[in-house]
Amino acid sequence: MPTIGQPAPDFTLPSTSGHDVTLSSFRGRENVLVAFFPLAFTGVCTAEMCAFSADYSKFEKARTRVLPVSVDAVPSLKAFKEKERMSVDLLSDFHRTASRAYGVLIEEKNLSQRAYFLVDMQGLLRWSHVEAELGHRREDAELLAEIAKL
Repeated sequence: MPTIGQPAPDFTLPSTSGHDVTLSSFRGRENVLVAFFPLAFTGVCTAEMCAFSADYSKFEKARTRVLPVSVDAVPSLKAFKEKERMSVDLLSDFHRTASRAYGVLIEEKNLSQRAYFLVDMQGLLRWSHVEAELGHRREDAELLAEIAKL
């Protein structure tokens, strides 16, 4: 798992926008909340992603880009986003490279833990939280409070 205060592992992943997203491309412009979630179309993940969409303007005001990442393929993530009318783009870690780099891949289940990594504008990891159970998640208010500490 990455260490607080160290550079966050970089990645480039395809997204529901149709474009690849590279974490390091946000350096000097925005903080980034990398939010790993286990699977699309599941109860807690749906509530979490819909909350990110509902609160997107709050994250924007905090100069923070939310990058939700799951192991689902892009077509599944597009269907999930469309069904739930989400405004946030979702990233596909289909090959599990980002999940492995961040130490959150559950190998035996072939999916990631629910985990949050806050990366500052310099590309350094400033806060992280990994849920002990897949069915738990952080509320946006808690995430925004961590962002406010930057």
